[in-house]
Amino acid sequence: MTPMLHIRFAAPSSHRPAPGPAAPPPAGRAFAQRLVRLPSESAEQPALGSVFLSEWKERKVALSRLTRPEVRDDFLHGLRMLQALQSEHVVTLLGCCEDDSTILTEYHPLGSLGNLEATLNLAKFRSLNTWQHRLQLALGYVAVLDFLHRSPLGTLVMCDSSDLPKTLSQYLLTANFSIVLNDLDALPLVDRSSGALVKCGHRELRGDFVAPEQLWPFGEDVPFQDDLMPAYDEKTDIWKIPDVSSFLLGHVEGSDMVRFHLFDIHKACKSQVPAERPTAQAVLDAYQKVLNLLRDTATSQAREML
Repeated sequence: MTPMLHIRFAAPSSHRPAPGPAAPPPAGRAFAQRLVRLPSESAEQPALGSVFLSEWKERKVALSRLTRPEVRDDFLHGLRMLQALQSEHVVTLLGCCEDDSTILTEYHPLGSLGNLEATLNLAKFRSLNTWQHRLQLALGYVAVLDFLHRSPLGTLVMCDSSDLPKTLSQYLLTANFSIVLNDLDALPLVDRSSGALVKCGHRELRGDFVAPEQLWPFGEDVPFQDDLMPAYDEKTDIWKIPDVSSFLLGHVEGSDMVRFHLFDIHKACKSQVPAERPTAQAVLDAYQKVLNLLRDTATSQAREML
């Protein structure tokens, strides 16, 4: 899949410009030369390079630039995934230049999903700090997983999710309070037709956030060896849904009521047997039913008070 735009980058002389396409774009499409580095704690700051806030056609954009040549293959893989998975669930790709390893994406000033509490504490967003909006965010998160598990490329596993902060950092919060996936460089493919499963990295994973099948199964007395570690499938993502959703629901009025109604589906997500966990689609359906039920209940109660 080719980029949606071919863009000529205007940058300082130390930055080699991209060669123009067959039909070069007008000069007006070049970027402003002034680049502002985004804070390193931003979710838009990948481990592979630096991200700058720039401007194109009077809109703010995020310009990602590879700074570690030794991981260029990973960078290009992330670009290929970004190109192939463009949808409402993924950050919008505006253009790229492979020659100098630069990617241009839509800029989301609210940043990482991990900033949710701080964002909702701002005066301009306090009206959104309700169980309804928070449950919608949880729905959006599960919808991303459902998209990955049934993607155009096949069943993809969200591997950059070894703990809650790491998981949240993979997503951006948009201005209309929806969720988009921003980091796509660690999405291995499960191919059931060939029996191919996945392993998330080559190091031992620990803690109760990751699924049981992601833990070293041979005990503390046996040193971890990657080649002995069993592989697994997308049901590792399902195990993590209750923990991520609990963060998204927060502790506002009504959030405990939502948790009560989600108890059964979350219990199923935490099954020790991966095959017994529901699909992301089943979780999404359950979330939607709870949202509809609680909305209808709230509406009925409001009418009774009139």
